[in-house]
Amino acid sequence: MESSKLQKDIDTFSQENSVYLSYEKRAEVLAGEIKDLQGQLADYNMLVDKLNTNNEMDEVVNDIIMLKAQNDREAQSMDVIFTKRREKEDMIRAVEGDIVQEKQAALNIIQKMSADKQAKYTGMKATSEELMQELDSLQEELDTLMSRNRCCYKHSHSCVLCLQDLVHSQAKLKAVVLHEKLLELENRRNAMLVKENNQEIASMERQLSEVREKISHLTEEMRQLDADMEEHQGERTQKYKELQKREEEIDTYLNSFEENKSQEQQRIRDAQSSIVALLEHSSKNINHLQELSAVTTQELRSMQEDLSFKETEMQKSQSTAKGLSSESERLRQDLLKVEQLEGKVSAELQTLRDQLKLMMQEIHTYRDQDTLRAAGEDRKKSTRLQEDRLTLTQRKDTQKKMIHNMNEEYQFLKERLQENETHVELTNMERKWQHLEQNNFVMKEFIVSKVVESHYRPVMKNVNKQLLEYNKILVDTLQRN
Repeated sequence: MESSKLQKDIDTFSQENSVYLSYEKRAEVLAGEIKDLQGQLADYNMLVDKLNTNNEMDEVVNDIIMLKAQNDREAQSMDVIFTKRREKEDMIRAVEGDIVQEKQAALNIIQKMSADKQAKYTGMKATSEELMQELDSLQEELDTLMSRNRCCYKHSHSCVLCLQDLVHSQAKLKAVVLHEKLLELENRRNAMLVKENNQEIASMERQLSEVREKISHLTEEMRQLDADMEEHQGERTQKYKELQKREEEIDTYLNSFEENKSQEQQRIRDAQSSIVALLEHSSKNINHLQELSAVTTQELRSMQEDLSFKETEMQKSQSTAKGLSSESERLRQDLLKVEQLEGKVSAELQTLRDQLKLMMQEIHTYRDQDTLRAAGEDRKKSTRLQEDRLTLTQRKDTQKKMIHNMNEEYQFLKERLQENETHVELTNMERKWQHLEQNNFVMKEFIVSKVVESHYRPVMKNVNKQLLEYNKILVDTLQRN
């Protein structure tokens, strides 16, 4: 019995749940239709109001045209705003790209500096940033003090105007006296505040002057660095001139090298031909001596002297030939060295030309101080924007983590709540209660309709009335008969 009851309850609950879901979907559809009908009803009500207030149809049409034109203008303005926003975003991206390029160029310039100058530049940059931060804080304090001073001045001026109005009224002399005392006290207080503010302003101005002196000192150091760079550039220019002069000498030597080489080769050929002629002459003389069997001692001595002389000349020619060969080899080695040196000089000249071109570009860049200031301001703004972006990114990450944690906590609580039997029972009972409420509402409407259909009292009254009239007619008829 209990199981059958439970099964019946389960079936009933399933039917109620299915009916509830279907009713819920139907209610959502009907809610959307009601919303649309409410919009149409509002339009019709406005049209009826226009007609009830004796507005002509032309006026209504004109209003419609005006509203349509206004909507078109607003749509055009939105398009213009969207276009401007897109252009601004493109400009911002272009400026960010330029900023990145400028940063890269500045980084390249800094990397090309020596280690000492890089360290000095880093220190000066850190000092400049600290001074700029200090200057901003001092400027904020100065603005605060100036605003306080203006507030005090306005308050005292308003008090004076109030006193002037009170003096014109003889019935408020006592108030005038009290306000005079109050004004005197406030003037004393304001004087003390102004004095304190003036002292603070003076101290702030002194600090500002010190900061300006530090900035001027740093500017002077930057100018000195520029002068050192120009001096270093002058040394490079002098070295470039010396190398150029050396290059001209090498070019002159190379231009005359072929001529000198041809002359030396001609000398070598002449010496070789003279050596060959001497050797031929010596061999002829030796043959002639062998043919001469009977010669005198005097002739033999003269021949020996001639032979020794010619041998000496031959040795000299051979030594000359050896010297010319060694000289030719030396000149060939010199030529190879000169060619290697020419390659090195050409590479160094190209490097110097590139460095000179880069220096000229840097000079042109540093000469335009307005552009440098603008670039510095852009870098400063970019730095601030990057800091703001970093801060917002951190806040975004923090918020995401918080939302994630809250979602996890929500899911955990939701799962726990769904696992809770009491919650499940309450949910089921709530759905059942809603279903019963809906059924109750339907039954009430049904009862009301049936009550309206079975409302007999008017009919009874009508019947009674007709009976009375009929009885009256019968009575009158009987009396006449």
